[in-house]
Amino acid sequence: MKFGKVDDPDAVDFTIPPDDKATKAIFATEKAKEMEVWVGCAKWNSKDLKGFYPKGVKAKDELRYYSTQFNCIELNATFYKRYWENNYTAWRSGVEDHFKFFPKFNQGVTHYSRLKDVDEKCEQFAENIVFLKEKLGMPFLQMHDNFGPKEFAKVENFVTNCWKSDIPIAMEFRKTEWHTDPEVSSRLYNLLEENRITNILVDTAGRRDLMHMRMTTPTPFIRWVGANHPSDYTRLDEWIERLAKWKKQGMRKLYFFVHQNVEEESPLLSAYFIEKLNKKLGTKLTIPKTAKEFPA
Repeated sequence: MKFGKVDDPDAVDFTIPPDDKATKAIFATEKAKEMEVWVGCAKWNSKDLKGFYPKGVKAKDELRYYSTQFNCIELNATFYKRYWENNYTAWRSGVEDHFKFFPKFNQGVTHYSRLKDVDEKCEQFAENIVFLKEKLGMPFLQMHDNFGPKEFAKVENFVTNCWKSDIPIAMEFRKTEWHTDPEVSSRLYNLLEENRITNILVDTAGRRDLMHMRMTTPTPFIRWVGANHPSDYTRLDEWIERLAKWKKQGMRKLYFFVHQNVEEESPLLSAYFIEKLNKKLGTKLTIPKTAKEFPA
């Protein structure tokens, strides 16, 4: 993931902004008592996760092995093409029991049609992803960088009319104005909150404008992008502190996905994050085995 890449990470202020004033109230609506934490990477193939798989693990067995180390993954493959029942069934049966896939909506919905006249595409997507059954996580939409507030009516129609399934979804908006224009952001966030759609939080070096920190459901969905830089660890430390605060306020479910501009050490960063998370929040997630050691 080269999105948000910068040449000099040292020049970036990675401080996480203060919580939006609505955050505490959002967490107060959470009714679940047990804590559920899902942490994963964006891909499972060995070309991207170099050094992660033990020698002897064949390509056909990579997903199975990955699922022994992580409890979830972003399913970005669904962004590029449509998959059918047999594909989803194979994915579901190819992982450990306690595992979830978070499929991305097809680019035909988000990038080509730009949410216009996508009822049939959405229906097809919903019909297919249900074959993941108990291993279906939260599907999400990643809107194009140039999809802006002038197309708000499309968002409104999609949210209220197009997505008819009762499967909860999340949305990511990448054009700056969605988050920096107070009037626009207020309309968007209220729309998402009223329709119980999760507003994705994005933490990446070159797009600090996307650190809006406005949740619209009590389930944080965080897409975190490392900069291939030592600061990646201190950034994760800061997230640990923020998540501990949110747990005290009522957070009971968390989705956290680790990316890198150049996918080299996502498992290593994930292992570092999970170990710290287990100690701070009392979770008991498996710490992925890695070929390298992370900082103490």
